[in-house]
Amino acid sequence: MAEELGLDLVEVGPDANPPVCKIMDYGKFRYEKEKKAKLSRKKQRISELKELNIRPKIDEHDYQVKIKNALRFLTDGDRVKIIVRFRGREEAFKDRGRDLLNRMIEDLKEVGKIEQEIKSEGSNLTMTLAPKK
Repeated sequence: MAEELGLDLVEVGPDANPPVCKIMDYGKFRYEKEKKAKLSRKKQRISELKELNIRPKIDEHDYQVKIKNALRFLTDGDRVKIIVRFRGREEAFKDRGRDLLNRMIEDLKEVGKIEQEIKSEGSNLTMTLAPKK
């Protein structure tokens, strides 16, 4: 019957008793299957880790620009690592950097949640935010 129609006889369920076969155009079937697989790979999104570097003596406008960038990263589905860098005598005022990070947490709490708490790494304070689902 398959030869008369110019199609292929494809075994669909080899484990069934009796085995299940189907008359179809196998080339077209394979093409559609590959197309679906390609589309599903295309729709997958890998979350990246974006970094924002700030200093403890940041001006208000610069702070707002950093908040806007972090907001854009979080809404795009990326994680954001915020690094406060201290140089020289600034290291004596780590509490100022901690206050700055807590302020950022408050400003971004609608779109992001804390993935990694504030921690000190040498002369830096770091924190990671992840987007809310």
